[in-house]
Amino acid sequence: MANAPALIADKKGYFAEEGLKVELKQFGDGPVVQQALSAGELDMAYIGAPPVFQWYARGLQSRILAKVNYGQAALVAGAAGPVRALADLRGKKVAGVARGSGMDVLLRGAVLRDLGRLDGDRDLQVVNMPVGNMNAALERNVVDAAFSWEPFVSEAVLRGNGRLVLDANQAFPRYPWYVLMAVPRTLAGRPDDVVKVLRAHRKAIRFLNEHPDEADRIIADAFAIAPIKAANGKTIEPAAVVREARKRLGWSDRLEPSDLKFIQRLMDDSQALGYLGRPLKASQVVDLSWQQRATQGQR
Repeated sequence: MANAPALIADKKGYFAEEGLKVELKQFGDGPVVQQALSAGELDMAYIGAPPVFQWYARGLQSRILAKVNYGQAALVAGAAGPVRALADLRGKKVAGVARGSGMDVLLRGAVLRDLGRLDGDRDLQVVNMPVGNMNAALERNVVDAAFSWEPFVSEAVLRGNGRLVLDANQAFPRYPWYVLMAVPRTLAGRPDDVVKVLRAHRKAIRFLNEHPDEADRIIADAFAIAPIKAANGKTIEPAAVVREARKRLGWSDRLEPSDLKFIQRLMDDSQALGYLGRPLKASQVVDLSWQQRATQGQR
């Protein structure tokens, strides 16, 4: 859901307004996106910041050009279970996504180690599973908690089978997650088009923030969010799920100094966890000049 600006820019015609014909391709797996970028099948991508710097360290020297969203991740525990705080995770099972992924870095570093004073290998068991399976695993007591993202967090909370333990956006206010990036050949060969994409991206984020009701309906439809049956029998409509998700998720295109500090934190944690082969600086991967070019002459 954090990638909503791409869908909004397409559906509201913002790419077309900039004179662009854009083909959106959906991928469910970061390594597949990397392969497509390396093979020249993609020019730019909406993706989490950690994959970009992990690829950079391995030779795909792309650049982060703009922010897409802030927030989205949360730790949810079974509503009837014993986990009410991070300290309660000791000795428990926590659902997480693939080891080495961006969410895994955020979980093991900033959340467990820094906030919870817990070691993700010694103090608890992180169980790797698809995010779409986590709520069912909570309901069936397969795991005690899940480190998930929107709209899955809101679905668990609204359904009543999940209890919110930690909202990452409250712990790390407005932390950056998804970014808009481009490969070197696109930046070198099509700079004007890159600026046009960034301007369409900016328009989409403005729409998301200024027209939330319409935007929520577009998001609910685009992501096929289903109605939810709450514990009291009430049916919660898809757009209401998106409204709930906005409590933990927002959109912004501007990369601020605080964003670079958080990306650096993720880089340092990735290296400390053994996922990044060499030290990197955020300034190597983030290029702020593109957002400056995109905003010239624009309000």
